[in-house]
Amino acid sequence: MRKTKAERQRLLKEKIEQTPFITDEHLAKAFQVSIQTIRLDRMELAIPELRERIKHVATNQWNETVKALSLDEVIGEIIDLELDKRAISILDITSDLVFSRNKIARGHHLFAQANSLAVAVINDELALTAKSEVKFRRQVIEGERVIAKAAVEGKDEKSRTVVQVNSYVDNEKVFSGVFYMYQSNENKGERINEISN
Repeated sequence: MRKTKAERQRLLKEKIEQTPFITDEHLAKAFQVSIQTIRLDRMELAIPELRERIKHVATNQWNETVKALSLDEVIGEIIDLELDKRAISILDITSDLVFSRNKIARGHHLFAQANSLAVAVINDELALTAKSEVKFRRQVIEGERVIAKAAVEGKDEKSRTVVQVNSYVDNEKVFSGVFYMYQSNENKGERINEISN
């Protein structure tokens, strides 16, 4: 049985409050209406489109928090961050990120999303990737959304911060990586020399 417009809009507002980064496409499927209907509902409810919701959250919560790089240097958009613990970013695979002949995402974009997230999660003004071990688990294609989740695992024997990043499309793991991060401390000069050698 179809819901009334008022009921649908009430449920739509609740759904977006619970999952603010849901797409219009997913909402259209959930409510069994057209994407245009969802957009009109959002306009009537004064709910901005997804990109604006992400930008609003990122600007308000993380602009002053991310230390190692600026937000516009992060590949993808950060939607959750707790320094030295965890971070999440999303990357929509658009036509400029894929090979034109087969619409498969270029691997360096998935790597860059994960690597920049590993840098962003470090609570330090200097964080550099010393080493990474990565695995591409399946091809990602145009139109898919990649959600990267970083978790700080601790320190290795060289006192580098170890960050595990797993990337997913619809809960299917498509990429995994372990990043070993140098960061500044009392031995900053020594560390930078070590990197450049």
